[in-house]
Amino acid sequence: MKNILTLCIGSLVGVFLFSSCMTSKIGGIGPYGSKAYKPNNPDAVKVKVSLANQAVYVMEGSRPLLVTATCVGTPAKPTPKGSFRVYKKIKDKRSYSYGYWVNSGGHGKAGTSGQSPGAGYRYVGYPMPYWVEFSPQYGFHQGWVWPVPRTHGCLRLHHNVAPKFFALVKNGTPVNIAQTQPEDQTLGKGLRRPHDYMLDDPPISVMTSARVFQTPTAPLFESE
Repeated sequence: MKNILTLCIGSLVGVFLFSSCMTSKIGGIGPYGSKAYKPNNPDAVKVKVSLANQAVYVMEGSRPLLVTATCVGTPAKPTPKGSFRVYKKIKDKRSYSYGYWVNSGGHGKAGTSGQSPGAGYRYVGYPMPYWVEFSPQYGFHQGWVWPVPRTHGCLRLHHNVAPKFFALVKNGTPVNIAQTQPEDQTLGKGLRRPHDYMLDDPPISVMTSARVFQTPTAPLFESE
């Protein structure tokens, strides 16, 4: 199931890990996380994305608020380059195109929104929590962060990081996406990346329920 869907949109492992997301280990590898800092002036926040380094830099002037790995679009379905602004934020977002068809008995199968498997099934979109849209049908959202381009243009953020990013930006926040950014040679040099991208999705019964959307209980921002 995961191999069908992750080529387009991210997944959510946080339903099992969120309650202890800062201490859980996966396959012997320590948990992934990126420190975030509250801006002094939210109007001065800007987002810079490096496609080559697969990195997101949230800046307040020259001050880094969040530096984190991301997963970008494939050559066939690239992440758009250019200057944009955030214009839509949805915490509990589901995909309009990819997801599951489920019946009254709770049985389901992966599929696209326009292809029902038969009578008695209803479509439930794939969860894309902490959606931050900067161009029509393109946005940042929580999902598996692979070390290689793997999305259909969206920018995935790790489940420990997406809530922080969501809190840092607002409608109107500038977003610049380029092949490289000056920060690649400083803040992004040797950037640590997640290693949990090969995990399977939770069961369909979870993915199609409200349980899939979780709110972190730990503070989002570091003390300075």
